[in-house]
Amino acid sequence: MHDDFDETSGPELSADEEALLKELPALTDVGQARRTFLGQTVAGGLGVFALMLLEQERAVGALAASPEALYAPGAALENPVRVSLKVNGAAKSLEVDSRMVLLDALRERLELTGTKKGCDQGQCGACTVLVDGRRVLSCLTLAATCEGKEVTTVEGLARGDELHPVQAAFIKYDGFQCGYCTPGQLCSAVGLLEEAKRGDVSHVTEDVTASTTRLTDDEIRERMSGNICRCGAYPGIVAAIQEAHSGRERARTWRFVEGEELARVREEVGADETV
Repeated sequence: MHDDFDETSGPELSADEEALLKELPALTDVGQARRTFLGQTVAGGLGVFALMLLEQERAVGALAASPEALYAPGAALENPVRVSLKVNGAAKSLEVDSRMVLLDALRERLELTGTKKGCDQGQCGACTVLVDGRRVLSCLTLAATCEGKEVTTVEGLARGDELHPVQAAFIKYDGFQCGYCTPGQLCSAVGLLEEAKRGDVSHVTEDVTASTTRLTDDEIRERMSGNICRCGAYPGIVAAIQEAHSGRERARTWRFVEGEELARVREEVGADETV
């Protein structure tokens, strides 16, 4: 590299470039720098491209506004199956692909998005719902197999403004953090309580002859082991299920502050400070 190199001067333009430059009057006063010439050429090309996109958007908008506009129909189902079932107490009739799983039918067809899609492989439990009172993994359950059955999702646990006892206990014991796994945890816990009433046994059940199962903490942990919580809220989940099962309150490490107590604390620390 020479010391007297001037980046703005650059090499001489070729004959073709000089001819093109003469055809662009707006660029005649730019000079002969190759970099400047190419930069403005690219900028001009981008401007033309933007105008073409704008024109296409206008054409599409005019087509959409036209009452005579015709649209191609959506892709037809390859293996349609008619399924009639009850979801959260309401009768539903769907025509779905025979391969559609219950999770997708709930979320995409019925817009019940409380049920979450986690691993989509039956390993995390986030998609757990109740089918005829028994918990199932909706990502592994074909919607077509639910013909004539009753499905309960997290949206159907409460009765109006009255929370299900398990829901109330989860709030009381802080049984959730990010909340993504909570719908599956709740449905699984409700199903677990019904299993205990029926006397269903688990790998840690000591007396398999009992008509009902007393849920110890170990029983709850074993039966909820299919529901993964990446936040690690397991102690609160176990405590919540235990109270919903036995009715006995468990010790908590936190509590809600009542309005009167909060007002008193604010007066003590001063009105200018935030509690």
